[in-house]
Amino acid sequence: MGKYIKTKRRIGFVAKKQKKHLIRLAVQIFFLALIILISVNHFRSEQGLPPLLIGAPSLHAVCPFGGVVTIYTYFTQGTFIQKIHQSSFTLMWLVLALTLLFGPVFCGWICPFGTVEEFIGKIGRKIFKKKYNNFIPSVIDKPLRYLRYVILLLVVYNTAISGKLLFANFDPYFALFNIWSSEVTRLSLIVLGLTLIGSLFIERPWCKYLCPLGALLGIFNLFRIVKLKRNENTCINCKACDRVCPMNINISTSKVISNHQCISCLLCTDEITCPVSNTLNFSVLEKKNSRENSEKDSRGKNKENISGGREKK
Repeated sequence: MGKYIKTKRRIGFVAKKQKKHLIRLAVQIFFLALIILISVNHFRSEQGLPPLLIGAPSLHAVCPFGGVVTIYTYFTQGTFIQKIHQSSFTLMWLVLALTLLFGPVFCGWICPFGTVEEFIGKIGRKIFKKKYNNFIPSVIDKPLRYLRYVILLLVVYNTAISGKLLFANFDPYFALFNIWSSEVTRLSLIVLGLTLIGSLFIERPWCKYLCPLGALLGIFNLFRIVKLKRNENTCINCKACDRVCPMNINISTSKVISNHQCISCLLCTDEITCPVSNTLNFSVLEKKNSRENSEKDSRGKNKENISGGREKK
């Protein structure tokens, strides 16, 4: 009977984790479908056809990075650069505020290009098993992760002095969701092709090494308000969190996960992967659990002292 109850609890525990994983998947699919619909509607409007369900803005109008590249022009001249809209500027501030609170959740939950990379990566994981996402040696991988900061600085600087949206010339996001447009350059198609092929071997290669928006949002991991923490007292060092992390972060050796590559996907947490409850979660919960664990430890020590005293008698 006891074994049956334990098995039933275990099944319920796993089902609860799967449900929470499906919530993230549903959010990803929603925003991916939304961007596809916006892209199709924009194409239809160019052909003189009415939009479906929603309006037909351009992809530039719904990308928060547009606000980032135009910020210099806006504060110095009071205008936006070519092709950038007020909506991009507003989205930028919303994303930055969200990132300040919870880290780069835009990258891990919302960005449709990151979702496409992740879906292709699932195919790569089935093909290469444990080798997947571990092809690049650490000595090469670590310095490559700072390349996206160089790209961020170059893009912002060159956009500021030119007043043109130069990033669109090699942006794989724009190329993928606007592939039928004459605005898409050969260079951006090449970058797109290499990224999609690379996703079969490396999880989220564009996010890891090249994405300028991801670089900016990643900085917020250093001072985000709601932090992700690992409880060292309850951690069993199974390294399940390390294996599931799409960004190859060594979570099992960190007390506070503040790595600039973290995308706040929450796959590592005890909500989805970590097998021990209250071990890897948000800082507010962690502090509460730490107090509870310390109280339990102190109660346990008191019981040992009492029983030990009785034995001596």
